[in-house]
Amino acid sequence: MPSSCDSLMEDIEDMVSSSDPTPHERQSARKSIIPRARKKKELMSDEELQADSLIPGTQKIWMKTWGCSHNNSDGEYMAGQLAASGYKMTEADVWLLNSCTVKNPAEDHFRNSIKKAQEQQKKVVVAGCVPQAQPRMDYLKGLSIIGVQQIDRVVEVVDEAVKGHSVRLLGQKKDGGRRLGGARLDLPKIRKNPLIEIISINTGCLNACTYCKTKHARGDLASYPIEELVERARQSFQEGVCEIWLTSEDTGAYGRDIGTDLPTLLWRLVEEIPEGAMLRLGMTNPPYILEHLEEMAKILNHPRVYAFLHVPVQSASDSVLMDMKREYCIDDFKRVVDFLKERVPGVTIATDIICGFPGETEEDFEATIDLVKAYRFPSLFINQFYPRPGTPAARLEQVPAHVKKQRTKELSQVFHSYNPYDHKVGERQHVLVTEESFDSQYYVAHNKYYEQVLVPKRVEFKGKMIVVDVYEAGKHFMKGKPVEESKPFTPSIAMPLQKGEVSGLLQVSTYISSCSSLYKRADLGLGAWLMHFYRPVQLFLCTVFTPYT
Repeated sequence: MPSSCDSLMEDIEDMVSSSDPTPHERQSARKSIIPRARKKKELMSDEELQADSLIPGTQKIWMKTWGCSHNNSDGEYMAGQLAASGYKMTEADVWLLNSCTVKNPAEDHFRNSIKKAQEQQKKVVVAGCVPQAQPRMDYLKGLSIIGVQQIDRVVEVVDEAVKGHSVRLLGQKKDGGRRLGGARLDLPKIRKNPLIEIISINTGCLNACTYCKTKHARGDLASYPIEELVERARQSFQEGVCEIWLTSEDTGAYGRDIGTDLPTLLWRLVEEIPEGAMLRLGMTNPPYILEHLEEMAKILNHPRVYAFLHVPVQSASDSVLMDMKREYCIDDFKRVVDFLKERVPGVTIATDIICGFPGETEEDFEATIDLVKAYRFPSLFINQFYPRPGTPAARLEQVPAHVKKQRTKELSQVFHSYNPYDHKVGERQHVLVTEESFDSQYYVAHNKYYEQVLVPKRVEFKGKMIVVDVYEAGKHFMKGKPVEESKPFTPSIAMPLQKGEVSGLLQVSTYISSCSSLYKRADLGLGAWLMHFYRPVQLFLCTVFTPYT
């Protein structure tokens, strides 16, 4: 069955289909290349790359991503750049592993994947929050690393890994001393779902939560300019996207570092959304949304914005919140929820809760139980506390493991004791169909409140806004019967890209400029430089002049 309405994507493997174009003359071109030898005495900084006689790009790469939608967006960008450079994304001799550092199990899966790759003699490149936060971990020794703000250089790092070199790019992107949001938003990417564009509006946050390891990787708040975000949304709609997700570590804090704010950005984006297409806002912490409640209510009521907000509470105890350094009290959270419920009828509020944080008493936990019973959140992410290495919370006296486990179980039982959608059986709803259910039996659509509605798997519904009558409700979903006299509406203003097709390929002139910079920076020989230039330009031409099928 589908997950809760704020489901997270698991991986981005097999994102490029076997039919995608590759440079046809690569092998013959390689035979004539004679690279210039490097001078032995020439020194190289940590973020400069070396080149030798092997010209990569013909290899196959397998990629896996763990974690949040921000991490998945980074993964989509890395896959797109590699595909645009000629690599094939499939089972291969090179593994690119994009990690998550939020909880121990995610890092355990990441570490086990590295071990598995090494046992199979694979070349390994790692990315994401784990190596960014702790690049000196023993199990990362000798591996190439792509920092979270260096994803625009993934091709260079993979090229070097293919040659057997270890390269680590962990620097921050800055402009005049000011930290930037990250890599450019107009880079090539491969959307896991061609109908959904994930846009990271900022990186990092303004908080210093005592349990959070992500802060060590993503750092302080750094926002993208509004114009760049609007242009990215505009380009996405021109590529057939019908749903946009805005993501970051804290969307509510957007713009505080560049003199603007979230509502200003949202009103600009709404102007670009075609009729029938939808915008979903990502997670926001209570402190930074409080001052924008009036405007946020207006935006969530807009017909092209989902009436959905993910506001993590983590605990209903002020004492625990203080130990977490969450910078709000439980009354602040209630004020946000109560205000939005009053001003945005039917709004979906999703939240997160941590069970067994250090110092949490039975009284603290009972307050959290009471909160869930009172608000009956339709989407609730319950997490047993895991002490992350290097965080202040890891140094505190821990709640016994069996107590944490019992509290997690008890809260889960409370959550599963109510069905939030039973009262909606019999309703007629407009829903946007964008995904396929995990069991592949249905298409997954969402109504105005971002509630999951399963509809028949009919090809003419994919990417369409349709009208359904709800006839069944489960814990995390409803089932809808299409209204026969109602015709599906197409919100996309262009034909969507094929699954695995590269989005946002740069113009040839931009490639020439970037390749020129590469030639100067990396000291490539003329033949090697020509190949770096040749690969993406040929792919661009193939894409432009190949008829869409």
